[in-house]
Amino acid sequence: MRMAQDALQVFEAMKLYGLKPHLHACTVLLNCLVKEKLIDNVWKVYKKMVRLGVVANLHVYNVLVHACCKGGDVEKAEKVLGEMELKGVFPDRFTYNTIIALYCKKGMHYEALCVQDRMERAGIIPDIITYNSLIYGYCREGRMREALGLFKEIKISPNHVTYTTLIDGYCRVNDLGEALRLRDMMEAKGIYPGIVTYNSIIRKLCEEGKIKEANRVLNEMSEKKVEPDNVTCNTLINAYCKIGDMVSAMKVKNKMMEAGLKLDRFTFNALIHGFCKVRETDSAKDYLFNMLDAGFSPSYYTYSWLVDGYCNQGNEEVVVKLPDEFLKRGLCVDVSVYRALIRSFCKRKRVDCAQRIFTLMQEKGLSGDSVIYTILAYAYWKMGKVNAASILLDEMDKRRLMITLKIYRSLSASYASDDSILRFFWNHLVDRGLMSKSILKDIEQGKLHS
Repeated sequence: MRMAQDALQVFEAMKLYGLKPHLHACTVLLNCLVKEKLIDNVWKVYKKMVRLGVVANLHVYNVLVHACCKGGDVEKAEKVLGEMELKGVFPDRFTYNTIIALYCKKGMHYEALCVQDRMERAGIIPDIITYNSLIYGYCREGRMREALGLFKEIKISPNHVTYTTLIDGYCRVNDLGEALRLRDMMEAKGIYPGIVTYNSIIRKLCEEGKIKEANRVLNEMSEKKVEPDNVTCNTLINAYCKIGDMVSAMKVKNKMMEAGLKLDRFTFNALIHGFCKVRETDSAKDYLFNMLDAGFSPSYYTYSWLVDGYCNQGNEEVVVKLPDEFLKRGLCVDVSVYRALIRSFCKRKRVDCAQRIFTLMQEKGLSGDSVIYTILAYAYWKMGKVNAASILLDEMDKRRLMITLKIYRSLSASYASDDSILRFFWNHLVDRGLMSKSILKDIEQGKLHS
């Protein structure tokens, strides 16, 4: 990242002194920006290049197409292709393959096949990268018959990626038998599964509750010197947590750490959820603190598991005091923590606890945001405490807090079963002028449904 920023500064300095940068240097800079995912900067630099009189060649255009693929921007990719045609720059195999990959990632399989046809008419023979993208496109949509049909048609030798894509596709459509058959075929051809292939199979076995079979695959990996990664370990930990086998989950976690792998957000979430499930809420809370110490931000769901766990034990007080525990440990407590706890309590109809957390938050000098006010107001509204809801809505009005499209959709999804009550609530907010104009327009056009 630092090198990319330094290169940008040099480019700007050259522009300032009226110096024209060399085409190769510009290509290297653009490529560096794409690698660092600084996509907006790619287009800014390209526009400045053109203004400085640098004429783009095939290499530059390929970097731009790659930037479109990284940014998932089909429209821009098509514009780059159009510009290439106007400038008489002919696409090569890399250009076509990148465009095909972009279309397949976006589920635009017909367009991808059209590009393949155009590629062949231009005299460029598709390679295994082309076919892998097209097979991925079919697998992504669950169209395994077409994926296998294309696999059988290709005259080039399939590679590791081809087989792994198909195996993962069959796992996702619940055809583990076909996935394992392809794994055997792969090995018979002398192409041995890597960690990504094994992870697909282990994930499917765990989803089906076949943890013993998943462990057999793990042993096979060990015999073939394929090292498990975070995905492997997290899949197994999550599977054990789901069935409440925390002893086995902790064994995998310990082996993971012994192997030099670091616990990530998925590991912590699985363990917190698992401990809450077996009513070991204090252990879950300890892992919440470990998660924060490791630099990961818990999600709303992480907090909701803890709220559910402690509420089920009749021990809501622990959750109410959680922000103070954070502070004692020197951890930062921002609005997002209070918001998650308030949302969780409201969902459980424990508005008294939600109100206490809201009051504690205000005493700490933190102001509630639109989400907090809307959720609390709706919780009171649903209980029939219209006056309490009105006080919160009046405060929203004073502070000019509006209901955004995101809040509308989130609350409507969370309380989808409250259709009539929720619709009445939204109508009340419209009357109060707390809905933004864009939402009002969308509601009027019937685009949004509770």
